Amino acid sequence: MKLRMPDRASEALARTTLGAAPDRVDVVVVGGGSAGCVIANRLSADAGTSVLVLEAGRADLKIDPFIHMPAALPFPIGSRFYDWKYESEPEPHMNGRRIYHARGKVLGGSSSINGMIFQRGNPMDYERWAADPGMESWDFAHCLPYFKKMETCRAGADEWRGGSGPLILERGPATNPLFGAFFAAAVEAGYPLTDDVNGYRQEGFAKFDRNINRGRRWSAARAYLHPVMNRPNLHVRTLAMTTRILFEGTRAVGVEYTQLGATHTVRAGEVVLCGGAINTPQLLQLSGVGNADELKALGITPVADVKGVGEHLQDHLEVYIQYASKQPVSIAPGLKYHNRPKLAADWLFFRKGLGATNHFEGGGFVRSNDDVDYPNLMFHFLPIAIRYDGSSPIKGHGYQVHIGPMYSDARGTIKITSTNPMDKPAMRFNYLSTDQDRREWVESIRVARHILGQSAMDPFNDGEISPGPSVETDEEILDWVRKDAETALHPSCTARMGVDDMSVLDPLTMAVHGTQGLRVVDASAMPYVTNGNIYAPVIMLAEKAADLIAGNTPLPPSDAPWYNHRAGSPLHAPTKAT
Repeated sequence: MKLRMPDRASEALARTTLGAAPDRVDVVVVGGGSAGCVIANRLSADAGTSVLVLEAGRADLKIDPFIHMPAALPFPIGSRFYDWKYESEPEPHMNGRRIYHARGKVLGGSSSINGMIFQRGNPMDYERWAADPGMESWDFAHCLPYFKKMETCRAGADEWRGGSGPLILERGPATNPLFGAFFAAAVEAGYPLTDDVNGYRQEGFAKFDRNINRGRRWSAARAYLHPVMNRPNLHVRTLAMTTRILFEGTRAVGVEYTQLGATHTVRAGEVVLCGGAINTPQLLQLSGVGNADELKALGITPVADVKGVGEHLQDHLEVYIQYASKQPVSIAPGLKYHNRPKLAADWLFFRKGLGATNHFEGGGFVRSNDDVDYPNLMFHFLPIAIRYDGSSPIKGHGYQVHIGPMYSDARGTIKITSTNPMDKPAMRFNYLSTDQDRREWVESIRVARHILGQSAMDPFNDGEISPGPSVETDEEILDWVRKDAETALHPSCTARMGVDDMSVLDPLTMAVHGTQGLRVVDASAMPYVTNGNIYAPVIMLAEKAADLIAGNTPLPPSDAPWYNHRAGSPLHAPTKAT
């Protein structure tokens, strides 16, 4: 069988990557990541609107297995060819550790290197958004139509799930016996199963949706950008790093960018920043939009005094709780070096086997205490004991859960430290800095152990290997978290929507307060992080923002019900008859 060659969209991309870029467009999109791909697709659908996408990373060529093979995800993370390789400042409540943060350095952004787990978050997340002044149009009823618009859920479309969108989702098979035992153990521990964590009821355990299409990663670039690359009014430039927003007064009129050592400028009617929760506040600050006093201290002339830029940083922290397995049922043997040629061949020629899945095929959401209104813990189950870097604490078989609180009230910052765009900003997340955060961390470990200690796991349970039985008291648990926890890679909220003095964006237009012609569409716009992986909420936000920017009539709100245990909602979705 012949190796598949790049499709026409990839060839078009290769032709345009280093070609002459237009020097004037209607819209310049800074960042070809998850949100940028959506914005480029939707705005360029109007043939009369010229759009230029500037991506600082490289092209996501279709023949690159480290991007497109789902099981290859450990390879791009940590590689300078795919990953910007950020680190936090020494975290004061994490023993001074610098926490590593992977960010995609390639078209598609982090959607080209992430774990491909698709979680919308809970409907109550968006009710929380909408409770803030000026945010009323961001409640779940108004967001659900955009969640449906963006997706093709192969498990079936209904009033909660879409069936004709560009983002294709496959549900994890979760056929390994360890998944069955884990789901049974959750029920034994008193937690429910649910039909679909992205449907009527998130709370509970189920098979997970993944952005995988027939054994290939289905990134935002593959879903939104490549199918429209031949539009004459759409231009994409990779290896093009935006270094400054150009202003006339307080109006953004274009950007400056570098490509292969040369500096270029492009004029634009609208500048849309889609660089993510780290790069967007960095570029705003470099360009004079931020806390005026801090900018002046660096020698930057303020354009707009927007004090919320780089504030309110939120993220999810997680740990792995790992067990040895009595039975040889984990996927560990298939991932060993001597079996990797077969894994690669099965994927390359047939799109099947261990290479065709991200292995995060199931998990769940639960409440750790009675004070929370909706799930504050997320579980990812994995039928192997392994870290993202490929290291394992055992030579034999094992399994693990990834666990962490979803609603920490810790807040951090992203601040530039110089006027050099190549200098990475200072990031401080302040993990474990609050009483609530520390309490829920202890609860999360105890809930995970309670589930994994149920009799349903007995045929496999050969003992906890991490953190191990020596970690038991509250303080021992927190000490272990300080030493072992990693980011779940969900930075967000650093240019949040709102109308108060510390907000950055107008919720009705995505425009940056105090400026004209400048908008932000990415995870930085979120007012609060959602309870799950943030890729799906970012795509939804971008779909809705595209309508706001284009002046389209927003999709009408949905009347689909959703589960709320405080309100006494039925456990199962009500039928039309009720």
